[in-house]
Amino acid sequence: MRGTLDVDAEVAALNDLSRDDLAHRWRKVYGYPPPKGVRRDFLLRAAAWHLQVKRVGGLSPDARRLLRPAIINAKKQLVVTESGGGIREADIRVEEVKPRKRLSPGMRLIREWNGRSHVVDVLEEGFAFEGRLHKSLTAIAQQITGTHWSGPRFFGL
Repeated sequence: MRGTLDVDAEVAALNDLSRDDLAHRWRKVYGYPPPKGVRRDFLLRAAAWHLQVKRVGGLSPDARRLLRPAIINAKKQLVVTESGGGIREADIRVEEVKPRKRLSPGMRLIREWNGRSHVVDVLEEGFAFEGRLHKSLTAIAQQITGTHWSGPRFFGL
């Protein structure tokens, strides 16, 4: 609880910074100046977001994966002329997005853990493991390991 209060106080303190101070923070974080014409409010929100990410953590891997196609699409549309001194289309590197493997009913997942093979059958209504129906792979991974694991990661998906 105390950590949350500290972050809240730090975010509130950002309100006291001038636009120039917020632009300086932007340069420090991103390594380049903020876009021309960006308002103080936007810089304030960016600084608050970055501070919270640093203290509490950022987006979950699932959220990042869902956002990646939108980011790639935005980068493809980004075209700035050379005379503007900005990014040229040729400077943009688009990384390939690997879609998560889709599970189809009838598939069988096998994972060895602590010298024992564990078999999970994919069904229309969930996953069958040791004669019981489970709604998620994560529940099965937790049952196998005794700790919280990402089910898709545990099974190598």
